[in-house]
Amino acid sequence: MAALSDQLLVFTILSYLVGMVGYAAEYAFGAGGSGSRAAARPVALVGVAEGPVAVIAPDAGDGGIPVVRRGRRGPVWAGRLAVAVTALGAAAQVACLATRALAAGRVPWGNMYEFIVAVSLVGVIAWLGVSVRRQSARALGLYVTLAAVVLLGLAGMGVYAAAGPLVPALNSAWLKIHVSAAAAASGVFLLGFISAALYLTRRRYDRQRALAGPPSGLAASLGRHLPAADVLERLTFRLHVFAFPIWTFAVVAGAIWAEAAWGRYWGWDPKETWAFISWAVYAAYLHARATPSVTRSTTAWLAVIGWATMLFNLFAVNLVIGGLHSYAGTN
Repeated sequence: MAALSDQLLVFTILSYLVGMVGYAAEYAFGAGGSGSRAAARPVALVGVAEGPVAVIAPDAGDGGIPVVRRGRRGPVWAGRLAVAVTALGAAAQVACLATRALAAGRVPWGNMYEFIVAVSLVGVIAWLGVSVRRQSARALGLYVTLAAVVLLGLAGMGVYAAAGPLVPALNSAWLKIHVSAAAAASGVFLLGFISAALYLTRRRYDRQRALAGPPSGLAASLGRHLPAADVLERLTFRLHVFAFPIWTFAVVAGAIWAEAAWGRYWGWDPKETWAFISWAVYAAYLHARATPSVTRSTTAWLAVIGWATMLFNLFAVNLVIGGLHSYAGTN
């Protein structure tokens, strides 16, 4: 079972990589993509054009005249295939954790490697759920799969630990409660970070179009493919509203577990401290989002900073700083 779990992790990464290629193809050759603009030619708005057509809003390359683009079957097909392959990868990732649990005889998030696999799985599943309800969210698929591949690659190559029993300090029912909540919240925060970063990118793209003519640089490459800025901003807010109570519960459950294990609820251990810092940053995000005088770009940056604190807590605290939670690394 342990060997099968490792093989399923490799299959998951490959599936997400194939999904990335599909999303990239949709980006390159879909409406607004550089490939489609090079291949498509304007056709007359009077009469009937051959093949599937779509009226595209004018841009700098069209001379301000609305045109009809053709040939969008390929990109749509590639995007749908990418979603299907991503769902297949998520199913394989579920099986990866399930076989890991059978091999170890416990819940499959008892060390840093397993926790990263669980967090990335929650992020992918959250995106799949959002994309079912909102077709425009499919544009986030490239970045979700990219994040999943990076995290799973780091887990498999950097902090991998063989399946085995828990260390005594983790052998508690609170592991199922505290760590499960932390993994669930972290996965949704991951998706919230992606949508916040893409909102900032799309906003920069819109501002360049409004103030400086045709966009250029990274904003031009990525921004034109993204949903509207207000759609991304609302998605970011809803994801954080959903995840924040779960993270709050995880912090409280960790304090209760600490009292049972060490005889005190809070001792400012590095992981406890950074968990509180993350909680405070996300609380500041929600407060700023509810304050009319705070700009949406400021709140988006708070969401980005919040995820940065989560990464610091996951990697730096576990692998560099140490403390009472040092067993959460590869030991």
